[in-house]
Amino acid sequence: MPRTRTPSTTARRARRAERRAQADYTGGVYGSMLAASVVIGSGSLGSFPRTELVLLLLLTGVVFWIAHVHAHLFGARMAQQAPDRRVVLHVCRDEWPIVKAAVPPAAAVAVSPLLGLDVRGALWLALCVAVAGQVGWSVAAARRAGASRRLVAATASVNLLLGLLIISFKIVLTH
Repeated sequence: MPRTRTPSTTARRARRAERRAQADYTGGVYGSMLAASVVIGSGSLGSFPRTELVLLLLLTGVVFWIAHVHAHLFGARMAQQAPDRRVVLHVCRDEWPIVKAAVPPAAAVAVSPLLGLDVRGALWLALCVAVAGQVGWSVAAARRAGASRRLVAATASVNLLLGLLIISFKIVLTH
């Protein structure tokens, strides 16, 4: 028997499709760069380096998410009107990719023992995952915007170069 769609299900799917169509990947690109920066800045970790790095990545993502939400709500919107619950939730959702971008590098650190990596290897894996995320988010944004293949390749290249710049900072800071 075929499933029938209720009006509320159809409306919900239409709202989700509309949100995806208007998706802004800025937070994902920014969050990936932030995660890579956290990895290069985490020179001295304590007794539980992997756990500390996972927490550092995730908590830094959350703190920057809160900072962005606060800046949007009280920096820009308060000048026009006091934000209501709907606006607050909308801004929180729009800025959430900053936190989402920290999850893959944190997961890479968490699974690094299963890959036989020492702490230094885990740091490099997390850094590479963060840079890959940065490139991936930028490509997704370009494709969602309907950019030509040439522009998609250009945005991927620019973000890869930025990622390689971050990696070069890691090399300089560790030698």
